[in-house]
Amino acid sequence: MNTFKRFGAAMAATAMLAGTMGTAHAEAKILKFAHDNKLDPFENPAQACTAVFANIVEADTNGEIKVEVYPSNQLGSAAEHVQMVRDGLIQATLTSTGAIASYYPRIDVLNLPFAFDSNAATYNVYDGPFGVALAKDIEATLGDVKVLGFPDTGGFFAVTNSQHPIKTLADFKGIRIRTMALPSHQKIMQALGAEAYPMAWGEVYAGLQTGVIDGQMNPVPTVTFAKFNEVQKYLTLTNHLFSPYTMMLSKAFWDDLTKDQQRIIRYAAQSCVVASRGVSRVIEASDRGLKGLMGKMEIDALTPEEREQFKEVTQPVMEKHVKETLGDKGVELLDLFKVEVKKANEKQYLTD
Repeated sequence: MNTFKRFGAAMAATAMLAGTMGTAHAEAKILKFAHDNKLDPFENPAQACTAVFANIVEADTNGEIKVEVYPSNQLGSAAEHVQMVRDGLIQATLTSTGAIASYYPRIDVLNLPFAFDSNAATYNVYDGPFGVALAKDIEATLGDVKVLGFPDTGGFFAVTNSQHPIKTLADFKGIRIRTMALPSHQKIMQALGAEAYPMAWGEVYAGLQTGVIDGQMNPVPTVTFAKFNEVQKYLTLTNHLFSPYTMMLSKAFWDDLTKDQQRIIRYAAQSCVVASRGVSRVIEASDRGLKGLMGKMEIDALTPEEREQFKEVTQPVMEKHVKETLGDKGVELLDLFKVEVKKANEKQYLTD
């Protein structure tokens, strides 16, 4: 109920503003775009993506489509944004794997641990045949959304903790690691020897501060902006997961667009994805990323040998989870994912 009260208040304010507009834009289609980050394109990849998308759409349609951005969960949680797109209350959102999982459980196939060797490999996979197949399956399963791409959320996951450096499997033993509510995340941590501790995002800092949990896993930029370095001493660059956003549009809104407008929306979405990746890499290399954490935390990277050991104990557990819970279609998607990841990992930049 509170979500819709917030939405109603926001819409009332929008209506008041709309009343002051000239008749030139009276027929403009309104595209309401909600996400869970701040309204600063240099602060986070979500708004970098959204800002680029909005700029292209409004400019290239000559104002036929106006994009209204609602950041910082103004209209509800990330999971609520998905339902609001489906209901037509808003027209677009960026949803995390955790937020979409209750609507589309097969998103869990993306959580195959230690799959990617580089950021470039993730681009190839999500822009290629697997990304196409995943988008189509999401659309077919939900029935009321159009998937436009898979923007970057900030890069590969790292693990932080307050107890000791984590370099080997033995170092994980007994460490309580906060995870999302996703079963796959819990199984991965358990396979590594840690204690998986599901916890809401808003409680993580306090949980780390009070010792309810020993550590957590997130991309490096998240560690910085959440100020986890204040309550965590050790960071390990595990690079064990890459979880992109899913950019989705209301299917009803999409179907009401002209062919030219759909072409512009697709181009804008592609540019949005590129922007999210570029900003993510810049943040990683800035004071808001790894550079900013050096000197504040003890940082270790896994050796190739350690990474292979971690992969050997976690991937079979995840594959079993998919077979047992996501059915034949989940297995089919996971198999395609593995094939495309292998190709992407073997591909080298600018070679024949």
